[in-house]
Amino acid sequence: MSIQSEQPIRQALLTACQTYVQQRIDTARQAMEAAQASANEESKSSAGDKYETGRAMAQIERDRHAQLLAEALKLQQELARINIDKAYETVQPGSLVSTDRGRFFISISAGKLTHAGVDYFAVSPASPIAALLVGKRIGDVVTFNRQPYRLLTVE
Repeated sequence: MSIQSEQPIRQALLTACQTYVQQRIDTARQAMEAAQASANEESKSSAGDKYETGRAMAQIERDRHAQLLAEALKLQQELARINIDKAYETVQPGSLVSTDRGRFFISISAGKLTHAGVDYFAVSPASPIAALLVGKRIGDVVTFNRQPYRLLTVE
């Protein structure tokens, strides 16, 4: 996702993550509604095994989308806890970390985000790379996939 704005980097990245999560929420809600409508249509159609099977399949689909919605709402709560106004000395949720091998925004797993032509990776604190980075300071080195990552900045 490309971000074009004059906002501070962390604010722009947080906004991009919020947009990503909101899209997931909207998609899950729409899919739940479609599955529910399908189940309701099945109840109006023919009786018998076909009706029961179709209705059960629609319910399974609705439940699957309800789970996706719950996961997206959890991500939304995680983002709400991030303080981007704080100056960080060690890596923690909300930190923007530059290494000699890439830039990471410790937030949620939203993938690659681009701001002002620079790529950042939004990663969850529970992700393998972030788990190694959390608590580290500028100058520290972590090894991920047998590759050293030297921390250049922590914002």
